[in-house]
Amino acid sequence: MLQNFLCYTCKEYVEDLAKVPKAFLQESNVRLIVIGQSSYHHIKPFCSLTGYTHEMYVDPQREIYKILGMKRGEGNNVSVRSPHVKSNTFLGSIRSIWRAMTGPAFDFQGDPIQQGGALIIGPGNEVHFLHLDKNRLDHVPINTVLQLAGIKTVNFSNKTQIIDI
Repeated sequence: MLQNFLCYTCKEYVEDLAKVPKAFLQESNVRLIVIGQSSYHHIKPFCSLTGYTHEMYVDPQREIYKILGMKRGEGNNVSVRSPHVKSNTFLGSIRSIWRAMTGPAFDFQGDPIQQGGALIIGPGNEVHFLHLDKNRLDHVPINTVLQLAGIKTVNFSNKTQIIDI
């Protein structure tokens, strides 16, 4: 679940989620779903921007966020940072504001202080894992979620790997 579609850390996280091959999900009979808190009108542009092709839904009233206990506001003394955040805070924030100003409707696409999280549900309605983000940098590493869901992990680094033979 995303903080909002304009948040630079959410954009970078979803860009990495887009790298999870559909074949990995199908092998484990798992669905990857992103939920945002804005209008459905923002789904298509956000997917185009991030390259995300898996399922995406919206919860504009943040009902799911409330049920799961996801907080609003930034944690004061929490120094966590997701490995999926590539931009520094200043440049990332400027890019987010620019996307808001140049978008089709000047719209912050949700509550800017609503935090998101990650969860694994099922089979059935049983929650097997729940991570509530403490701040906008606190996205759980995607490979942690993939491992817990029984899915092959993905190399998210853009660095060329050297294999010693």
